[in-house]
Amino acid sequence: MAAEDGGDEVRVLQNLRGKICEAKHLVPNKMRDVFCTINLDQEEVFRTQVVEKSLSPYFGEEFYFEIPRTFQWLSFYIYDKSVLQKDLRIGKVSIKKEDLCNYTGKENWFLLQPIDSNSEVQGKVHLELKLNELITDNGSVCQQLVVHIKECHGLPLINGQNCDPYATVSLVGPSRNDQKKTKVKKKTSNPQFNETFYFEVTRSSSYTKKSQFQVEEEDIEKLEVRVDLWNNGNLVQDVFLGEIKVPVKVLRNDSFQAWYLLQPRENGNKSSKTDDLGSLRLNICYTEDCVLPSEYYASLRNLLLKSSDVQPISASAAYILSEVCRDKYDAVLPLVRLLLHHHKLVPFVTAVAELDLKDTQEANTVFRGNTLATRCVDEMMKIVGRHYLKVTLKPVLDEICESLKPCEIDPIKLKEGDNVDIHMENLRYYVDKVFREIVRSSISCPTLMCDVFYSLRHLAAKRFPNDPHVQYSAVSSFVFLRFFAVAVVSPHTFHLRPHHPSSFKETFMCEFFKTFQEEKFTESVKKFLDDVSSTESKEPSGLSEPVHLKEGEMYKRAQGRTRIGKKNFKKRWFCLTSREFTYHKQQDKEPIFTIPIKNILAVEKLDESSFNKKNMFQVLHGEKPLYIQANNCVEASEWIEALCRVTRCNQKRLSFYHPSAFLNGNWLCCKATVENTVGCARCTADVPADTQIEIDGDRETERIYSLFTINISKLQKLEEACGSIAVYQGPQKEPDDYSNFTIEDSVATFHTLKQIIDIVEKLNDSHEKYRKKRSSSAKYGSEENPIVGKVS
Repeated sequence: MAAEDGGDEVRVLQNLRGKICEAKHLVPNKMRDVFCTINLDQEEVFRTQVVEKSLSPYFGEEFYFEIPRTFQWLSFYIYDKSVLQKDLRIGKVSIKKEDLCNYTGKENWFLLQPIDSNSEVQGKVHLELKLNELITDNGSVCQQLVVHIKECHGLPLINGQNCDPYATVSLVGPSRNDQKKTKVKKKTSNPQFNETFYFEVTRSSSYTKKSQFQVEEEDIEKLEVRVDLWNNGNLVQDVFLGEIKVPVKVLRNDSFQAWYLLQPRENGNKSSKTDDLGSLRLNICYTEDCVLPSEYYASLRNLLLKSSDVQPISASAAYILSEVCRDKYDAVLPLVRLLLHHHKLVPFVTAVAELDLKDTQEANTVFRGNTLATRCVDEMMKIVGRHYLKVTLKPVLDEICESLKPCEIDPIKLKEGDNVDIHMENLRYYVDKVFREIVRSSISCPTLMCDVFYSLRHLAAKRFPNDPHVQYSAVSSFVFLRFFAVAVVSPHTFHLRPHHPSSFKETFMCEFFKTFQEEKFTESVKKFLDDVSSTESKEPSGLSEPVHLKEGEMYKRAQGRTRIGKKNFKKRWFCLTSREFTYHKQQDKEPIFTIPIKNILAVEKLDESSFNKKNMFQVLHGEKPLYIQANNCVEASEWIEALCRVTRCNQKRLSFYHPSAFLNGNWLCCKATVENTVGCARCTADVPADTQIEIDGDRETERIYSLFTINISKLQKLEEACGSIAVYQGPQKEPDDYSNFTIEDSVATFHTLKQIIDIVEKLNDSHEKYRKKRSSSAKYGSEENPIVGKVS
């Protein structure tokens, strides 16, 4: 989603992260097999594992994804899993997009709400409304309302398929309900109606000579236009898709057209009880950033990037950011990504780690707290170590999950007939195997991680020169406790497994950690830690192996066929590496079709009209285009981005493409009849070329600016405190304003704070200009302007 500001592009970017924690006290009619989904309006974009036989299931699943489209509601649905029938929806938590900011950064319990079809809506409708004056045959004046329903966009799928929508258009008042109906459009979520309806607003008999050229205020005040969208059910009941209401009085004698967001019915859920379905604990963090052109961020970016050179480090802009944010993680995420993007992370981590060690009194507590330094290292490992984890752990974790050898040794959880000795033997075998894979993996450890570990190791040894073990514990606290252990416990978080495996918790990890304490393994651990915290060059043996980037199940259209139909689309397993893009009949089977990365010419979205299917994209290569349908909008966006990144440097990339398919002898988009004719639309802009680390520096700087803006009052209080300390060195009168902050050098900190506040104020002005421009260009009643567009 983008807009223009003075000729420069302003990007509006959204993302969502958080955790589905647990549910409690679900409807107690039976024990349930339960799972939870995340939906943007009615589109499912995330699903947890199934928790068996529980009325208080613990999910513990984290999520993070970019949101590639507009939406009204973020919803979490609790389902009862069924083997033979359709899964039963127990209840939901639905939050309006505008209200998400009220829940950001903290865990909340939400009561589950009942589900009925009148409250399940998504999409928008494009209307043109106009009042005309007509002179009747007897010479009197009549007001006529003209309603032109043009199109709808983003209607939901019905039973997994595009709907058959139609609209009813009504003029409703205290004593009238005139209704008209459009034609039914087949198999589309974006119907083009383009139908016009006429209603008499003020009847000619009600006019007097004095008021014949005016709309009667009493009559007009009580009238409204209502548009209802329905799915034609043919032999079954029609399904309500949403409605909008527009008071006729807002028209006066004007004419306007706008997009209106569909709304649920006002009576939806009112008759249902809401206190007996259970509750759901969630942690939600939604962000929406308006990213200005790069030059607007030059001052803030430069100030942040020189943070590691500031003495003391606590007076730097990056450190101050972490101090003023209530949750350090909010600051760490964009900060690490920005510093990483500009190759400034290692010196900054070194500086803040050294500050950490000043306050560390015992060697056995080195880097064990949740400080700025440890969180920066944690986030760095998640970003740059993802491929390292895959090549090291994925094969053995797949074996553990798929072989189904029992490993349970907890006496409480053992079933009748279980042999605990065999379970222990299986467990030990897997633990040994995981251990061996880790200690042999140092050659695959990313250089950046090695550089950071080298720095931490030497800082710890310098701080505690008489402890020979601290150089190892300083690194092991990260690489084992915060990296490998987290990946083993929650492999789904690092895309090592589709879902969280329940068997990996207490039993497995207890044995896993015991392994590292046994004498015979100590030398292997030390050698591994020596290797990963060394600055010596390593043989790049891993570089010859393709980097595994993404995999998953999608639908592809059979290539070379001319007949259109559902049978042309088949479910396949897709795999993307740095070398090739393949699809397979099933996971772990040999590829059916392979496209070398160097042969990919473009990757673009495909218009829904081509096959009446949502979330489609196309991979253009030497042969016919490969048409693929993803399962949802988030998945489609992620695949397109991943494919674009890995092919960005291809020399023969196309500049133009066809946004629709070639069917029945012509391109649907431009009607050209030659199949190999040049495309009619320009290819989308290039994306960053780094196949493992995708970082948008401007977006991260915008996020940091937003954090400074939210905490501007803290910045100002801290600035006042620094000024007070610099002038008056005696006891402080109001220490509460800044006593929790680290102020080592009040003059240097004051100087940085003044720069931050000045930069934030300038960026505030730039954003305000953009908001005013956007507001002035938004049509009255459109989705950008809630005055009419969101009337329910």
